[in-house]
Amino acid sequence: MRITVTVDGTAYTDEVEPRLLLVHYLRDRLGKVGTVIGCDTGNCGACTVHLNGHSVKSCSVLAVQADGGDVLTVEGLSRSGTLHPVQQAFRDNHALQCGYCTPGMIMQTLDLLAEEPDPDERTVRLGLEGNLCRCTGYQNIVSAVQDAAQRLRSGGTTETPTTADAPKTDTAQGGVR
Repeated sequence: MRITVTVDGTAYTDEVEPRLLLVHYLRDRLGKVGTVIGCDTGNCGACTVHLNGHSVKSCSVLAVQADGGDVLTVEGLSRSGTLHPVQQAFRDNHALQCGYCTPGMIMQTLDLLAEEPDPDERTVRLGLEGNLCRCTGYQNIVSAVQDAAQRLRSGGTTETPTTADAPKTDTAQGGVR
């Protein structure tokens, strides 16, 4: 099947197998390796990306389901070498150990903060419950989310990049950007 999808501001047109998962399309075809494969069952959340403005576990979405859509990965958050406020908060609060879950946690945090810009600890824990970390006790992650919320309320941009930010076209099979 032929799909056209915008990923991190760049439009891609590709032929894909109907059964190809979005996570494999992003990683294997487009090189978006920040989208991590953790479990292939939708349980861990490491592969969380935004599809049309909402977080999804990309191991549970077929690439053909993203046809015509807008995908944002963790690689698409920073602009001109500057980390997104959520990324910076995770870094500053040491909200990782091995870092494997971090991209999915960051992407889910964006969704959480869009719904609740001033979450208490319980709200953060509930909002991230579909994303697992095997290394930490979650306290630094909770702190990072609350710090990110404060940064965003204090003037950091609440907008996540969209296709309008950097429109380009590519055909992943040998196209030119």
